[in-house]
Amino acid sequence: MRNLTRVGALSAVAAASATVFCVPATAHATPPGDNGTVKIHDAGTGEELRKNEPHVCEFYLDAFGFDNGQQVDWHIEAWAPTAAVKGETVKSGAITLDGEGHGRTQDMTLPDGHYKLFWNFEGEHGSAKHKVFWTDCEDKEEGGGTSASPSASASPGDSATEPTASPSTSSEAAASSSPSAQGSEGDLAETGNGAPVGLLSAAAATMLAAGGYLVLRRRKA
Repeated sequence: MRNLTRVGALSAVAAASATVFCVPATAHATPPGDNGTVKIHDAGTGEELRKNEPHVCEFYLDAFGFDNGQQVDWHIEAWAPTAAVKGETVKSGAITLDGEGHGRTQDMTLPDGHYKLFWNFEGEHGSAKHKVFWTDCEDKEEGGGTSASPSASASPGDSATEPTASPSTSSEAAASSSPSAQGSEGDLAETGNGAPVGLLSAAAATMLAAGGYLVLRRRKA
């Protein structure tokens, strides 16, 4: 009987030990939690690049390293110093991450300014993940080749002014040339009026010669 009692006691101790060691093993299994990161990406940046871009125009939200199929709710608030009302939600949405805890939103835009992203999900430790960033599309639009359009629009204007300038110059040329032509004709007319004067001079010389002849005849007589 004593042997049976000892065997029973040893069995009870072994069972208790197994229970003690099994419970912590289950308790230490990795639970869902705050083990990922989210980035702001320019629309032209690939999803595989794990970098944050705090100055963007068109952009998307890119998440890495979260739990399989994790559900995420996010929103973006207007932020100082450009916000008319700090903390006003300007965009929001939800996303389900894939089996590797990765996911991205659709591309989006916001008016130029300062903003803050809040990324909420089940299992987060304390507050939401967040990112502060700027949107600045005006500089990209100014540097995006818009200077070519004024030159293109100016060229039709230049070609349009050239035909209008040529008639004015031709009319000026015609106006300037016509007086000179009339002046030349006037000079020719004056030269022509000089021809009878020569004839009169010749006639006067003849009359003088005739007068001299008559004087000589009278003296001889």
